[in-house]
Amino acid sequence: MMGAAAAQMAERVLCAPVIGWFLGCSNGGSPSQTALDDIPADYLNLYMQAAATCPGLSWTTLAAIGKVESDHGRSRLPGVASGTNTAGAGGPMQFLAPTFAAVVAHHRLPAGGANPPSLYNPQDAIYAAAAYLCDNHVATDLTGALWAYNHDDSYVAQVVTQATQYSSTSGFGADTAPSDAGYAAVVYAQGQVGLPYLWGGDGPAEGGWDCSGLTRAAYLAAGIDLPRTAQTQYEAGPVVPPGQPLQIGDLVYYGTATNIHHVAIYIGNGQMISAPGQGKVVHVAPYRWTGDDYFGATRPQK
Repeated sequence: MMGAAAAQMAERVLCAPVIGWFLGCSNGGSPSQTALDDIPADYLNLYMQAAATCPGLSWTTLAAIGKVESDHGRSRLPGVASGTNTAGAGGPMQFLAPTFAAVVAHHRLPAGGANPPSLYNPQDAIYAAAAYLCDNHVATDLTGALWAYNHDDSYVAQVVTQATQYSSTSGFGADTAPSDAGYAAVVYAQGQVGLPYLWGGDGPAEGGWDCSGLTRAAYLAAGIDLPRTAQTQYEAGPVVPPGQPLQIGDLVYYGTATNIHHVAIYIGNGQMISAPGQGKVVHVAPYRWTGDDYFGATRPQK
């Protein structure tokens, strides 16, 4: 667990004005206890300060990338402290050298890093990651920006879920901490990203998933047996009251009370994992969009 002094330092950084932004109000809210326990104080400081250079970028997104890519620089795998991994990426934020060079050429990194800037320097890498996400319109298209960072839907799902874990319930919009079952269901669903849609499909052995087959299997992995169809899953409840914040693992439904035609699993940050339809694959997408027929959500329980 982070010591009291480190936690106090993080709190001071959170509320300090950085380049015209107040982190506690605009860039992800206060860190959750999970974040304080897991993220080294110097990295937490850098994630918060770097996020403030990009309006609309949450520090939790940067922190989640740092966690997934290198465990905040603690990983001993090749390509973190030196060299590259098998994909040619290096450093705590796992940049390809040409991509890092292009970011540095277009964005002046703050003083205090390496001279010249290095993708192995935590400050340089984190600020460069913020700039790269900003260039890819993270404020308006989180999924697209994360896809640009790593062309893998399962990676996008993992980062979004981790980011939500790092945010406090008091400072992060509508996201709240998941139940153990909800989190386990999301972890299962992440592993199915990229598999094809198949009407009536119950998994890889049959060649793919349909929407309710995926959500049922995700909750079976968490020890909860749901009905098979989207309609009956909604009717099984319990329903999340309208206006109540969604949690990771909630099931989100589309249609009407008597004609629920689609269900997906909410993973935080306004995103879901969905088996969307014929000719498509299980993927991450916003759970709300212009013209949708979103109906409501349920929170399966044992």
